[in-house]
Amino acid sequence: METSVLSSSRRPAGNTATTWLKIIALVFMFIDHAGKMCFPAVPEMRILGRIAFPIYAWCMIVGFHYTRSVPKYLLRILITGLVSQPLYMIALNHTWKQPNIFLTLFLGLCALWGIREKKYLSQIWAPVAAMAAAILLGADYGWRGVLLFIMLYAVQESRPGIAAVMVAYFLFWGSSYSITKSLFGIPINMEALPTVLSQPLSAFLRMETYALLALPLILIPFKKDLKFPRWIGYALYPAHLAALYALEQIMK
Repeated sequence: METSVLSSSRRPAGNTATTWLKIIALVFMFIDHAGKMCFPAVPEMRILGRIAFPIYAWCMIVGFHYTRSVPKYLLRILITGLVSQPLYMIALNHTWKQPNIFLTLFLGLCALWGIREKKYLSQIWAPVAAMAAAILLGADYGWRGVLLFIMLYAVQESRPGIAAVMVAYFLFWGSSYSITKSLFGIPINMEALPTVLSQPLSAFLRMETYALLALPLILIPFKKDLKFPRWIGYALYPAHLAALYALEQIMK
């Protein structure tokens, strides 16, 4: 986690143990990517992978509050994304037109910086420009990903607010996906339930809505965080891509 508290009183509520959170998010991201590339017949791996992105988004909110220098923070994110892109392309069979998650993090941080600084009406044009850039550059999660940063930043001081934003956001996003028919071998039959139960439950049983499983990790503080050099935290992302590529080769 970035280490120097800013003068702003808008301190993030919930879990600020971002080193632990980033490791947890990385584990779920690896499960997601491994499911996509090596175990496509196991959709539960993709479901568990939905947990990663909201955790990364929350870590960005916390890091933005504590960072000494936003430009240096942006530079670290940019360098990590550029270094990781070749591995991302090799491990996941992507092209340069499919950038890794660090572009979304970069654009999200730019939006937050503009909102906070309020220079030349940057609180208006910066988030709009960041979402437009996410569309034009093909950022992972697109404009919706940048929007999640903005929404979480707006309610960062309130755990109920964070929960409300997360539930509303992912219910809306998940509404375009089909209902899960089974989980870990257990069939799910919504038709067997009364309508008063099946309708609300079915809204939570869609691919992107499973991201709400990240909510307890975001809201409940850990007693202690891990401490290790900052560069290790950034190196873990390209390292997981290298491990994924090795797994893929072993599977072949």
